[in-house]
Order: sequence, then C-alpha cells, then structure tokens
Amino acid sequence: MYPPAPPAPRRDFISVTLSLGQSDDGSKTLRRRSCWRKWKQLSRLQRNVILFILAFLMLCGLLSYISMADPWKALNDRSAEEQVVRPANPPVLPAPQKADADPGHGPGLSPQKPPRHVRRGPPNLQIRAPSKHWEDRSQDDTRRREEAVVTAHQEEIPQRTVVSWRGAVIEPEQGTEVPSRKADAPPRPSREAPSIHNQAASLNERQKAVIDAFRHAWTGYRKFAWGHDELKPVSRSFSEWFGLGLTLIDSLDTMWILGLKKEFGEARRWVSEKLQFQKDVDVNLFESTIRILGGLLSAYHLSGDALFLQKAEDFGNRLMPAFQTHSKIPYSDVNIGTGVAHPPWWTSDSTVAEVTSIQLEFRELSRLTGVKKFQEAVEEVTRRVHSLSGKKDGLVPMFINTHSGLFTHVGVFTLGARADSYYEYLLKQWIQGGRQDTRLLDDYLEAVEGIKRHLLRRSEPSKLTFVGELTHGRFSAKMDHLVCFLPGTLALGAHFGLPADHMELARALMDTCYQMNRQMETGLSPEIVHFNLYPQKDQKDVQVKPADRHNLLRPETVESLFYLYRFTGDRKYQDWGWEILQSFNTYTRVPSGGYSSISNVRDPRNPQLRDKMESFFLGETLKYLYLLFSDDLDLLSLDTYVFNTEAHPLPIWAPA
Repeated sequence: MYPPAPPAPRRDFISVTLSLGQSDDGSKTLRRRSCWRKWKQLSRLQRNVILFILAFLMLCGLLSYISMADPWKALNDRSAEEQVVRPANPPVLPAPQKADADPGHGPGLSPQKPPRHVRRGPPNLQIRAPSKHWEDRSQDDTRRREEAVVTAHQEEIPQRTVVSWRGAVIEPEQGTEVPSRKADAPPRPSREAPSIHNQAASLNERQKAVIDAFRHAWTGYRKFAWGHDELKPVSRSFSEWFGLGLTLIDSLDTMWILGLKKEFGEARRWVSEKLQFQKDVDVNLFESTIRILGGLLSAYHLSGDALFLQKAEDFGNRLMPAFQTHSKIPYSDVNIGTGVAHPPWWTSDSTVAEVTSIQLEFRELSRLTGVKKFQEAVEEVTRRVHSLSGKKDGLVPMFINTHSGLFTHVGVFTLGARADSYYEYLLKQWIQGGRQDTRLLDDYLEAVEGIKRHLLRRSEPSKLTFVGELTHGRFSAKMDHLVCFLPGTLALGAHFGLPADHMELARALMDTCYQMNRQMETGLSPEIVHFNLYPQKDQKDVQVKPADRHNLLRPETVESLFYLYRFTGDRKYQDWGWEILQSFNTYTRVPSGGYSSISNVRDPRNPQLRDKMESFFLGETLKYLYLLFSDDLDLLSLDTYVFNTEAHPLPIWAPA
C-alpha cells in the first residue's frame, strides 16, 4: 500500500480587488449598468413611447430653429440707431387751414409755408414712373436707409378676433422674410405739388357738417379707444383687430384734408411715440395694406412728414414674407413680429381681391424708397393672374390657391365681396402708372364687357340697372352694397378717355345705388339687396332679406357720388350725399361720441346699434362726403391723385 500523501504546504496570501474609476460612493459604470438594466426591464411599448417623445421633441426644436433663424437674423442685422428715411424733394402740400378759429399748430408739426394760389388746369405734380434703369442715388441716402432701424418694442399680444372682408365677417391668419433688394435710386418727385387751397374762408355749410360729424366720431375714439383699432361707441370701449391703432392711421389724411390741425398733430405724435410693428400678431395682408400702408403713404404725401414714410417702409418690409410662396400668390396673413405667413386655417386659398388690390400701395412704396422688391412682388401677382385660365369674358372667380396659383371655385362670378377691388385696381394701376400698361387696360375693358354681357339686368317696376351674380350659369339678382364702387370706377375710366358708354352705365348704376338707400325706411342701404325681376303688384324694386338688413357705415355709395359729381357737375349727386349724411346723423350717431353700425335699416324706430365704428367710416365715408360737397374741383384733383380702395390718395406718375 501506498503511504498517505503529505499535507499541502500552508500559504498565506492577500486578495486585492482592483476597480478602475470606482469610489466608495458608487461607480459610474454600475450606475450606467443600473440604468441599462432598468431600461431592459421596461416593456417594448414603454420603450417605444419614450423614444417617440424624444424624437418628437428633437423635431420640434429643429423646426423652431429653422423658422426663427432668418427673422431674428434680419432684425439683428439692422442698426441700433433710428434714422429718418426721406426721399429727395418729397411732394409737400401746405399745412391744412384749421376748420375753426384756432390758428395754432398741432403738436409735433413743423410750420408749413403758406399755400400758394394754384391755377385751375392740368396738374403740376409730375412724378416719373419707375423705369427699368433707376437713377443713381447718393451713397449717403443709401447708407441712411440701410441704417434705419425698427425699434424692437415687444407689446402684449392682443386677443385674436375674427377677420373680416371690408367689415363683413370671414377669418384671420403665415410667411418668411424675403431678402431686401435695393434699387439704385428712385425717381425724384418734383417740388411742384398740387395744393390743398386755403379752405377756411370758403367752407360751405355741408362741409362744416362733415367736419362736425368727424369731430364727434373722433371725440368718441379719443375718449374711449385712443390708440386701439376700433371704437365701440355704445359700450364706450374698443375692439382690437391688429392692435395697431387702425382707426387713427386710417384717419390721418382725412384730418389733414379737413383742416383739423390739432387732431392731426395728436395723431402724428402717437404714431411717432407709440406705433411699433415689432409685435407677435397676425395681420391680414390686404386689409393692413390698404388701411395702414396706404394711410401712412397718403399722410406722407399730403404733409411731407418723413416719419410716415419711415413707418410705411418698416411695415412694408414686415408684410413681404406673405409673398414667399411657390406660386408667388401671397398668403392672406402674415405675423409682422415673427415673419411667419400662412393662409387661413380653414383653406389654402386667398381671395382674388386680396391678392390683386395691394398693387397701388406697394408700387408707390418702391417708387419712394428705391427698394424694388415691393413693386416686383405685386407685379408678379398681376402677371400671373393676367395669364390664368378660368375667366369668363374678363370676369374672375373669387378664390385663388396659394399653392397651385390657380383659380378655385371656378364658375362663380361676382363684383361683390372677395372680387370687387380686382376690377377697381386694374383701372387705377393703369392710371397710377401714367396710362402706359396696355395689359391692365385690356383686362379692365374686357371685364367691363363681361359685366355687361353676363351680370347686368334691369329690375321691376322701375327698370333699375343693377349688377347681379353668376353661379355655374345661373343668374342671381343679388347685389352687395360693395358693388356701388362700380359707378365711380366707370366714371373715372370715362374721364381718362375710355368709351362714353361707360359713363352712361355709371349714371344708371348710380341711380340704383341711391335707390338702395332711399327705398329703406332709414335712408341707409342694407349690406345686400335682391332685385325684383318680374312685375308684381305692390312690390318695390329692392328686396331685403332679414339677415342682410345691417348697415356698416360703408362708403361705396358716397364714393361714387363724389366721382359722378366731379365729372358731371350735376348737383343732384351732392343732394343725394347730403341725404345720406343726415341719415347717418339720425340713426347711427351715438351721443357720447362716435357712430355705430346698425342691424336693421328697415326699422327707423329701433335700428339696433351694433356697437362698432369701422375705421373706414373716418377714413373713407366722411372723406368722400367732404370732397363731394366741396366747391373746389381742384381739391385733390383726379388728374393728379388716384385713390386706393380705402380712399387714401396717392400721386399719379408722369409717363416715363
């Protein structure tokens, strides 16, 4: 047998465990492993939800960076020092003669030279139309414009309200900043400008009544809505649309024309000290262009105050993102603070009138500033609409798609809301540009023939000529009060040499628009009427549905009365305007200040005040009434000025 094995030698040893990067308070590696174990313990659904949330947050951050980078870069590139933008030799009209005995100057206004006597006859203002080769401007002027700054003053975001079409309810609304392209130089306007004559001694009683109405409306606005968009005269408060002092800006040129120096001075000071466009608010491209941009440009032309041109250029730049669409048809809305433009939430369409009734203002802004991009953007829209199919003998549908650039809702034709000012601006662009663009003229003449062929009818029993609507071949005897712009537009075209039968049609339609007021118990037209096409016993020509009985203090009838009186000298048009002013005073005047829209023009005992005074009542209605009653036919001569669709006069360019 083998002997037992000897015992193993005894060995002493020390066990050492090395752990790199570990401390007594816990290992990073262990923590990572712990997180990983917890992640693996989650169900597949839970892990997918977490991954989806993380991906969504990353995408939102990326999109936010892309949308904000360009606008902030554009704002940061501007100089921190505000400069006044003043073109060489701006056309300046003499300071208005005050309507009362107070000879003092309004606050913030520099003294003006006394008005010279201006002979009757051809206008003196000769403003060259923009040419393809603009003259060179001094480097100093260019440097000052590039250094002009928009004061970044963030204000509280006003409550979004329902956007309207010239006061009629529709809806609010997106874009991106277009790089500014500077023109070499704008043409220099002549120092010879038509003047507003010394009116203080020659005001007639009707003009004084208009001034009284304006002051009453302004008193209410000043007391209860100062600096806000619109007065609510019944509740003695205000409403906001854009939060940009809409009524105040819309009224600037009216106050100048009426000779209200004190009121103009106060408004001018508010524009200088309070009007800021750097605010997160959506504005409607069309409405803000005709009211704000048009109002600022007109105030500049009448007063010569460069403050208004500076504000106009700033605002025009903020509207440009609306034109950044593939089709070049602008979006309906743009945020003037962020530079984001978009269509209404419920459609990708813009209305045809919206995109084709901003040209007068943007073209004039280019002429004054030398910045070509404004004019180029709107004229591209005009060219594209000109070449579109879907028209019917010059008549256009109401809607156009911003993505495709094509008409939508084809087969529906009207001269009312959403299409009206397309026809007006065809003629007025032709006139503004010195009657050189035959494309505009041809489109206008074709449209008038289309109106006569498809939309014109006569009512029973009085044989009133009216303009109806056409829907896929079916005629409707419906006529908006908005269509009453047409007599004045036709008369304006006839004045500039278009066919004489345009004036005959203007006279006939003017009679109809007057009857739309006269046949109502309050003497004020409803928003929409329907005409009786067939002889019926005890039936009037004009019928009104209950939903259409409201009156919004609209200007279209008195606008056309102004044109008809200017071109014919027939004083019946003045008398008709006087009747309408008296009806406004009787049924819409609010004792505490202001005038209110009414809900029922058929009930003189209870017209039902709607508690809203639209800005165009001061900007258009009272202005046209004052000019209608003037005995001076050279007061804002129609051979010298063309009025935009918000009644803001802009100068006619001389042929290049």
